[in-house]
Amino acid sequence: MRWQIAVLISVAIAISYLDRQTLPVAIQAIGKDIPLSNGQFSSLQSAFLVAYALMYAGGGKLADVLGTRRGFAAIMVFWSLACASHGLAKTFAMLAVSRFLLGMGEGGGFPAATRAVSEWFPVEERSTAMGIINGGTAVGGVAAPPLIALLLTYTNWRMIFCLVGAFGLLWTVWWWRTYFAPAQRATESLAQPNESTAILMPPSATAPPLRWAKLLAIREVRGLATAKFLSDAAWYFYLFWLPKYLYDARGFDIKGVGVFAWIPYAASGIGCLAGGWFSSRLVEQRFSLNVARKTALGLSAAVMPFILLVPHVSAFWAIALFSLAYFGQQSWSTLVMTLPVDIFPTNTVGAVAGLVGFGGAMGGIAFGELVGYLLDHGFGYGPVFMLASTFHVIAFLVILLTVPSVKRWNGEPDFGRVGER
Repeated sequence: MRWQIAVLISVAIAISYLDRQTLPVAIQAIGKDIPLSNGQFSSLQSAFLVAYALMYAGGGKLADVLGTRRGFAAIMVFWSLACASHGLAKTFAMLAVSRFLLGMGEGGGFPAATRAVSEWFPVEERSTAMGIINGGTAVGGVAAPPLIALLLTYTNWRMIFCLVGAFGLLWTVWWWRTYFAPAQRATESLAQPNESTAILMPPSATAPPLRWAKLLAIREVRGLATAKFLSDAAWYFYLFWLPKYLYDARGFDIKGVGVFAWIPYAASGIGCLAGGWFSSRLVEQRFSLNVARKTALGLSAAVMPFILLVPHVSAFWAIALFSLAYFGQQSWSTLVMTLPVDIFPTNTVGAVAGLVGFGGAMGGIAFGELVGYLLDHGFGYGPVFMLASTFHVIAFLVILLTVPSVKRWNGEPDFGRVGER
């Protein structure tokens, strides 16, 4: 049952990435009705990420309060309607409002997903499960360029937003009919107890959650949020600017973007699965959780500096380098979002994941605004890729310093360390 849950949530994440990628892929068509500068394009992404950051933190709390089933359903309905609202936009300001609302809805997705993993999966399976769920980012990213390019040949960009918004509403029906809290599942199967029942009902799940002020006092929370700030600064640049880079710097048209822009997302899907599988495999081979997670994180970060070569190679090799960066980033992301599950109890995981994701979104805002400024003032993409190439390596060093050992937090008042498992 729990692997079915992982696939179900992965589909939700795929829909979220399809929704958020619709604007970047369709930007040429949108620009004919609503002309946009590089700075305005950055501002649209910042509008999304501001709301995404706030709701990433708030969405974690929402999942903790409402529970995973009700919380995720409410989140999905909201962001699906927000996606459809893009089709009503007549001005830049209206696009920005729709973008803000979309970010507000999607910000709750990953905290709810992280909570579901904490509820359903034992420690040796969590990074694999998170890899499957995070693989939804690749599915949505792969689907967006060819699907939107195809739809643009039959309809206008406004209708496309309505169509992709409808996917989320259909998923909500599937979710509501399928997902139930594991404690309820365990209760329903008490007549036939089995080994997994103990896994599904952790004793810490009923303890009161910690407030944000106390969470922020914990060194590991601050470290993970800072690392996510750095790595997601690069990731959101790749995510939102890849189609525009291909349009502006490589001369691609919508057909070219549809044919080639999906390839890095396919690599990101492999990265999601590879990073999660490799870390889980190390745990199965009796390596400590600390060694397993940090080895996989270090290898993921090691491939990221190659992105600085993108402006200096042919289009073919640029796509190859983007693919390597997407692979490394999503392997990294899978593992970073598994760490709150490894360290904190179920009742607190949603809030911690929310704060970590908040840090990531803020990194995306800061770097996105810098990218828009650099491009509008003639600096070109070279300095942008040079900066992006350093972020994951620095983030890995931050994790080494602030998370000295990946172990279960014992809840003691000393928030500067992690207790023994």
